[in-house]
Parts: sequence; structure tokens; C-alpha cells
Amino acid sequence: MDHRIKQPSRVSNSPLPLPDQVALVLQGGGALGSYQAGVYEALHDRAIKVDWVAGISIGAINAAIIAGNPPHDRIAKLHQFWQKMSGGLPNFWLPEEHNIREAVHLTAAMAVAAFGVPGFFRPHMLPAMLAPEGSMNAISYYDTTPLVDTLNDLVDWDLLNHGEVRFSVGAVHVTSGNFVYFDNHDPHWRGRIDARHIMASGALPPGLAPVEIDGEFYWDGGLVSNTPLSHVLDSLKGDLLLFQVDLFPAEGPMPRQLTDVWSRLKDIQYSSRTRQVTDQFLRRYREHDLIRKLLTKLPPELQDDPAVIALRGLNHSGAVNIVHLIYRSHAWEGGARDFEFSRATMLDHWAQGHEAVDGVMCEGDLIAQNIVNGQSATFDLDRPGHLKEKKA
Repeated sequence: MDHRIKQPSRVSNSPLPLPDQVALVLQGGGALGSYQAGVYEALHDRAIKVDWVAGISIGAINAAIIAGNPPHDRIAKLHQFWQKMSGGLPNFWLPEEHNIREAVHLTAAMAVAAFGVPGFFRPHMLPAMLAPEGSMNAISYYDTTPLVDTLNDLVDWDLLNHGEVRFSVGAVHVTSGNFVYFDNHDPHWRGRIDARHIMASGALPPGLAPVEIDGEFYWDGGLVSNTPLSHVLDSLKGDLLLFQVDLFPAEGPMPRQLTDVWSRLKDIQYSSRTRQVTDQFLRRYREHDLIRKLLTKLPPELQDDPAVIALRGLNHSGAVNIVHLIYRSHAWEGGARDFEFSRATMLDHWAQGHEAVDGVMCEGDLIAQNIVNGQSATFDLDRPGHLKEKKA
């Protein structure tokens, strides 16, 4: 790659030299989202300033809290949100015994299914089959009205819309099936982001009703893509360090019983083939590098040719390093883990997110060297103490 060795373009107290932009990309996954809060807390503790936060579903809520608060308030606001989400179930110590943890896990998930989550959603008073046809009650099981007040209490919408942090959330237009992004820095989208856009990104049917925005209705972005990774990679300019936080692993064991099938089905459906997206990006990056080299060899009389200029403009010349952080579920967690909002499980997810960043940073020399040298790669902590690198 024809890229000069350079010093980092931004000064930071972090042990990592930071490039032009740092992005945090948050996948959807319901109750598993406290893992993302732990990841952000670890980045904050290491003074890694996030310039762009993008999310889907629960990732959109975490992203809104981050972008909609000044840095010194973000951790407290994330704690406030997740304490509220896990406040509807009793909190007590459990032994690390598989059968006990599995039974309590399923009981907690069933309680959420029956009664909802405080400050998030609650069952409709009238069953869907008895509701008037065409009403929101008739096409969903739960009412998300409580989430409006929760988001308004935790997010400064003026700061989110006009602050320095770029913010992007994805949703699906119900009638066309098209995927859309609400992005506060997108010059082609002139709207103002509020609680509706965040709720639209997480309106997963049939549990939650579509959200109306300016006469149009939207569902959860996870129906099409459970991660906004492609949006960030397609929109970036300059060098980028990207933390991709996934709540569902693409890889997993062969199911042994029907409950395992349910769990594995969700993993495959909602992992959104993140590795495929990153592999495609690295392949495209290598192709663009070859194009750049070829363009430099053209004679001077062809350099101003419109086709050459257009081809040159298609190439992104910055270095991109993607750190892939994936939640690894416990053996006692099954297909209900994304709506099991107990306090103990929430705290466990949060701690795992923090530990995942700590594990990556312990092996951070590889990432730092790439950033300084202007090289591109993906990194995956595939096992404790081992950071797997795949270069462009």
C-alpha cells in the first residue's frame, strides 16, 4: 500500500494512537445490550474518544445515550438506563450451577414476556385478536409508550442532533421493505432525530408495533441488517479505528436439542454476517489499492481524463482498522437471552463487555502499529490472550 508512515493525527491520553476517526458500531440484541455499555465504559476509561456511534435496535438506544450526553455524563446515564431495565425482577445471588442458572434464566425471561420491562414496554391491555383491525394494538403484543419518557429523560436531543459526535441508526420502512438510516451528519437527510427514530430502529415485530415518523411506518432495522457496519464503511472519509460490537456470534456449536435450535437460529439470523462484511471490505480495499497504483502509472495526458478522475474518486485512501468484539453466551443462556432482563445477568453482560476491551488492549501493539503505519486490518479476540489479525 502506498501510504506514508505517519504520526497519529490526534493527541490522546489513550495507549493507542488514535486516527482521524474512532467509530463504535452496536448490533441489536435486546437484553444483551448491557455488554455494549460495558464496552463503552472500558473505552471511556482508556480515554478513547468516540467520534461516531451507530446502532440498530438496543444498539440504537445505547448509541443515543452516548451521543446525547457530554462525555462526563455518559457512563452514569448508561447505568441509569440499565438499572431501570433490570429493575422489574428480583435481584439475588445465584450459585454457578448450570441447571439452577438455566431455570432462573428461563423464569426471568417468561416474566418479561408476561409483564414487560419497566420504562421500556408493557403488554397491551386488550389482546391483539380483539383490537380494531389496523390499530397498533392489533399488530403487536406490547406497548412501547414508556420508552418515550425513558429516552427523553436520558438523552439531550439538541446535543445529539447538533453535537460533534456523528450518530446513525437504521430502521426498515414497513411497506417498501427498504432499509433507511437516520444520520445527524448526513447532508442528504435533513430531519431532526428524536425518540421516534430510536424506537423505530428497535420496533421488532410482532412484539413491538411499527413507529410512525412523518406519516411513514418503520420496524426494527435488524429485519434487514442487525449491524450498521456497512453504513459506516461506505460513508467514511480518512483513517478510521472501528469497534464493532456484536451480541450474536456467527459461529456456534451444532444444536443437541430444540432449545439449542432456537438459540442457534437467532445467532445466525441476527449476527448479520459481520465477518462477511469485513471480509468484503478488505477485499475491496485491496482492489482499490491496485487501482490507485495503476492510476499513478498512467501517462500525464490521461490523468485529467473524466473516466480516470471518476475512478480516482471512487477510492477511499484512508486506513481502516476494525476491532471485532463479540458477546460469548454462557451455557445456561438459550434462545431467550435477548429478553432476559434480570439484574444479575445485566451486570454479568456489562462486566464481559468491559473485560473484552481489556483483553484486546492487552494485545493492542498490533493495532497501534497498524494505525501508525497507515495499514488496514481486522482484529478478533478469538480466544483469551490471542488477537487474530487479518490484513488488507
